[in-house]
Amino acid sequence: MTALIKAVADTPRRDNSAYHQAIADAREMFGQAEAALGGPVTVTTKAKLKANGKYVVKWVFEKAE
Repeated sequence: MTALIKAVADTPRRDNSAYHQAIADAREMFGQAEAALGGPVTVTTKAKLKANGKYVVKWVFEKAE
């Protein structure tokens, strides 16, 4: 058990900075959409992996009914 805990502790930590930046950007976009549309919004997404290896996500905001 001690060896397992030591192995986990010695494992390099993942860099989650890109994930955290993407979540911050998403929150900002929701705020901008609500301000522009005048209230709560709904969102739909489309995602695809392009041939060049980029992962593209399209967000469409609409005013909530």
